Amino acid sequence: MRLVTFRDGKGTRLGALDEAGKVLDLAAADAALPRDMLALIAGGDAALAAARAAEGKAPVAEGAVILAPIPRPAKNIFCVGKNYHEHAKEFANSGFDATAKEVVPEAPVVFSKPPTSVIGPHDPIPSFLDSSNSTDYEGEIAVVIGKGGRGISEADAYAHVFGYTIVNDVTARTLQHKHRQWILGKGIDGFCPMGPAIVTADAAGTPPKLAISTWVNGELRQRAPIEDLIFGIPTLIATISAAITLEPGDIIATGTPAGVGIGFSPPKFLKPGDKVRIEVPGIGVLENPVA
Repeated sequence: MRLVTFRDGKGTRLGALDEAGKVLDLAAADAALPRDMLALIAGGDAALAAARAAEGKAPVAEGAVILAPIPRPAKNIFCVGKNYHEHAKEFANSGFDATAKEVVPEAPVVFSKPPTSVIGPHDPIPSFLDSSNSTDYEGEIAVVIGKGGRGISEADAYAHVFGYTIVNDVTARTLQHKHRQWILGKGIDGFCPMGPAIVTADAAGTPPKLAISTWVNGELRQRAPIEDLIFGIPTLIATISAAITLEPGDIIATGTPAGVGIGFSPPKFLKPGDKVRIEVPGIGVLENPVA
């Protein structure tokens, strides 16, 4: 099942994508369903079962505009840096990594992006807010937590996953380097496109069989399967939850593969008029223009 948040003339609410990519209005089929994604996730198995039942009889929502699946996360998005081997190498060689001397990290490099950075599919990435003119893209597969917890073991980690979505970890590279800690370079308003959907964990499989590709202006820049992660999903969930309680609706962006703008010589930074397209079969396409 692919769940979305959408807006039309009747307001903002939950939907599901059919095989043709049309938005189905779940609330029209079951008025008792939660009206937003966070409430649905918090509702656990019963709420998800109700959403599945509604999907079979839900009408198409004409004129629907798809938003980020969780337009306003309850807290910062957890992100993981340098989590693909080839990207770790290109970042180390780029001259923009001021955080560590090792190429491949010994443990997950975890940082965060604030809720105010989230935008939806087709929303413009505001590169004009990056005064350093060094805006870069990072296509990533993100985990959405379902069942919360602290001290979650790697063996139990997948039982805590609600589903998966796509995130573009947009980054102002000069600010990332200047401030050492990454949140100012990565947390700029609008620097976290997300969507278009959350594919539920049962549909993605355990472990998920997902792969990501990123294009800029039609040029393929990134492509990798999730199996190439240095630290896999169970390790990320166990590492984060050992220190911070994970809650329903929390998002973990798992890292980006090689092919980001700073991997080129000279770097290929985003500029107004560019278009970034990220695809994960089974989830969909996240596409955003650059403003």
